[in-house]
Amino acid sequence: MGMTSETGSTNIFTMTADEHRDQHGNPEDLKAYIARLDDPGRDDWQRPDVVLAALGITRESVVCEIGTGTGYFALRLAKLAAWVYAIDVEPQLLSLLRERAASAGVRSLTPVLGLPLDPLIPPASCDLILTVNTFHHVPDKAAYLRRLRTSLRPGGRVAIIDFHKRELPVGPPVDHKLAREECLAQIHAAGLRVEREPELLPYQYFFVVGT
Repeated sequence: MGMTSETGSTNIFTMTADEHRDQHGNPEDLKAYIARLDDPGRDDWQRPDVVLAALGITRESVVCEIGTGTGYFALRLAKLAAWVYAIDVEPQLLSLLRERAASAGVRSLTPVLGLPLDPLIPPASCDLILTVNTFHHVPDKAAYLRRLRTSLRPGGRVAIIDFHKRELPVGPPVDHKLAREECLAQIHAAGLRVEREPELLPYQYFFVVGT
């Protein structure tokens, strides 16, 4: 399953067009989905340490991750920030994250079972809200961003990372992706503005958005 990467190996992060998906757009084969999220080769193109360094997180920061999955970013965030809210709509993934956080001795992380249209983050609680490879799943994107805005502290930011809408060796099929220009339009429709667009990733756009 999946496409062949430039190195010639199979990249299990890539989804195929005929996969069965649940109501949230995730593959129904949860075990295979977890294997994709945890693929060791992901670090080469996702560059998590570079991404987090670009966001300027401090030990005083309260951070939320939307679509936390297996904790790929959330567990890294917990080493940098004062507290992390890790949001997902899939309870089985949150159970796995709880186990991983406990095994790693991480206590500064709260898994939260969110709703498709409401992440259930406390109001005015976050300095940064991060969403990686998730925003294309959101049904009403502008309304969702307006909801996120209510959870930001003064000066808080939203960081959106998602796949360019073209054929890539990783990510979902093209018809499941959200074009950079459409993402930008949804940001503007929500009354938000792009502060920065770091060009750090080979397959994804990266917006840092403020109020």
